Amino acid sequence: MDTQHHTALTRALAEVPGPLPTSGVIHITLPHTDRFTVVGNHLAQHPDLIFCNQPAALLCPRSQSSQTPVAAPGPQAAPGPSQTHVPDPDPDPDPAPVPVPPGPPVPPVPPGTSAPETPVPLPVAPPPPPAPPFVPLVPPPTAPKPPRPPLPQPGALTPEIDRAATALLSDLRRHAPQFTLSEGDIRHLAPAVATWLERDAHPDTIRRTPTDDLPQPLRHPVKLLKHRLTALLPPPLPGACELVAPARPRFVVSPFQTCDDCDRAFRSADPGCCRDCRETRAHRGEDVRAAA
Repeated sequence: MDTQHHTALTRALAEVPGPLPTSGVIHITLPHTDRFTVVGNHLAQHPDLIFCNQPAALLCPRSQSSQTPVAAPGPQAAPGPSQTHVPDPDPDPDPAPVPVPPGPPVPPVPPGTSAPETPVPLPVAPPPPPAPPFVPLVPPPTAPKPPRPPLPQPGALTPEIDRAATALLSDLRRHAPQFTLSEGDIRHLAPAVATWLERDAHPDTIRRTPTDDLPQPLRHPVKLLKHRLTALLPPPLPGACELVAPARPRFVVSPFQTCDDCDRAFRSADPGCCRDCRETRAHRGEDVRAAA
């Protein structure tokens, strides 16, 4: 009666395949082919954690499961003759031990049924396209500038118009000293002034338009003349035929006539019978021809 019989351990060891070690801690490890992870030594050798590589096997009766739960790891002993044990390296003393929370329990599989299949992940919708980049309304200073429009050119540069344009440009310094132009600038700007004269612009208008409301300080007088002579060019004067109002369409109204049969008034260019009386005469003629 004073001898202890460990029948539970005997039955558990009987189901372990292979020879058992003669000494040391017996490690019972079941084959684990899916749903596993690698645990560091700082957790596997922690003195306060319980370890099992298949928690579902603990919920199944031994008669329904051919797997044996893993015994809790104990202190490592010397390896036996049939077991070679490689000592684990010392854990890193710097990181603190982090407990691993146990996963949710897996319900037991009834006998005669297959294990549930792993659910197939649903397709994930693609992310929405990125928003278009912000486009500033004002171009940056480094953006290429559009080309400037060319100076206006007259249809026919006659000697009289060329002489008048040159005189206007040379006379600008009397009204605005800032526009003291060189001979080269005058020859370059003369076709533009000739275009204004060709379009019947008055010389005072040509002199006043480029010189009014000047920016202060005026740094580039020639560029300002080019811009104003081009941007403020008036359109050609319309001709006499273009100023005449278009004639309205004329409608012909037929006069009133009096019907010869019913004395009813109707509109027609020629006298005679109205439409109803003409139809009545036509029916009578058909009846007479039919009777004959």
